[in-house]
Amino acid sequence: MTSLSDARQEAGALGLFERWLSLWVALAIVAGLILGNAAPGLFGALAGLEFASVNLVVAVLIWAMIYPMMVAVDFASLRDIGARPKGLILTIVANWLVKPFTMAALAVLFFEFLFADLIAPADAQQYIAGLILLGAAPCTAMVFVWSQMTRGDPAYTLVQVSVNDIIMVFAFAPIVALLLGITDIAVPWETLLLSTLLYVVIPLVAGALTRRHLLAGASGDVEDVTRFTAGLKPLSVIGLLLTVVLLFGFQGRVIVSQPLLIALIAVPIIIQSYGIFLLTYAAAWAWRIPFPIAAPCALIATSNFFELAVAVAIGLFGLGSGAALATVVGVLVEVPVMLSLVAIANRTRRRFPPV
Repeated sequence: MTSLSDARQEAGALGLFERWLSLWVALAIVAGLILGNAAPGLFGALAGLEFASVNLVVAVLIWAMIYPMMVAVDFASLRDIGARPKGLILTIVANWLVKPFTMAALAVLFFEFLFADLIAPADAQQYIAGLILLGAAPCTAMVFVWSQMTRGDPAYTLVQVSVNDIIMVFAFAPIVALLLGITDIAVPWETLLLSTLLYVVIPLVAGALTRRHLLAGASGDVEDVTRFTAGLKPLSVIGLLLTVVLLFGFQGRVIVSQPLLIALIAVPIIIQSYGIFLLTYAAAWAWRIPFPIAAPCALIATSNFFELAVAVAIGLFGLGSGAALATVVGVLVEVPVMLSLVAIANRTRRRFPPV
């Protein structure tokens, strides 16, 4: 039987691979671009496997990444979260009072002023709209992956994401309407509900049942849970890399045909990502929030719910619009940027107070 120390050694053996994860992701990006251009029919067929703007193939891969973290959720600890409200407060403030408005400000700055000579005014308004949609949609799915990579508190992360989802139901449309000046925002409820079901409810139930089964085993020890989740680490990494290949493969031809435009749209997204992360992370440090809560809090504030943003952009402006393209660029930028932020968080772990 594998001991807990063996499980930890196995997890540590994967550490070398994880330390070079940025390289593997870079190779996955290149592979996606090459395959997307070499086999557009295949990626077109895979992209067509979607419902309510949620790609089902990507959903399965993300589910594989999220599931191990859900197994690690200790439901008994959920009742103690009310005694530690700082992380929740900071999550709400960063996601709903800061992020949408800073993204809108950066979009206007770049596309109405700094890039004014490079892009037609009508196109610039489309890109601004797409960036606003990204900024107003905090992430539901990949946050669990980033939290796991920083060894964040899984129960607290679950609550943070759930609170964001509840607020999103009521706040997304009004914020977008305010920033876009459009009053008839149609929220794609199918996308919102399906994403919550796929990325939160199903893996949470599966994780809870798995955890219950493991704890009901012969030893009945939490070490069984640790060994189980350690064994799933390679599957999580493979899922992440395949997700990157698919995302870049879906847009491979667009990226190759319009590299300058993609780069211009990516600039404010990247600045926003690093800016909102550092702002939230610094606030968490100043407020003496423990690292397992602080790191996911900052990563949640940075990441985006791209399925919702893409769906709304298509609904409002059309499939071939600049707004839809801007939301797609957000998808492409997210994984490399978030991995770099995970690395920053892990390197600064010791600057935060212990749990």
